[in-house]
Amino acid sequence: MLRIATFVIGLLMLAGYSVTAFAMPATFCGNRAEVAQTLEKSYAEHPSAMGLSAGGGMVEVFSSKNGTWTIVITQPTGLSCIIAAGENWESLPQMTAGNRI
Repeated sequence: MLRIATFVIGLLMLAGYSVTAFAMPATFCGNRAEVAQTLEKSYAEHPSAMGLSAGGGMVEVFSSKNGTWTIVITQPTGLSCIIAAGENWESLPQMTAGNRI
């Protein structure tokens, strides 16, 4: 399980270097409040999903009604970094056991 989570986080980090949020630098880091405020002011993005990585980092998806999205990871030290961003975000309905997409 740890190996899978590490692999997924690694892929997300690689994606952050090739996909950026419009004029945002490839890697933008700061305290969480600063990052969240920048995403809200610049792109009207708000937190829409979150989870914890195996390494203890909090992974958040910020998205807007316009379809822009950004993935942010906040390390246990408090440092938050944008690792991926893009357009055309769509929220899926919550699935129950036995349902297929």
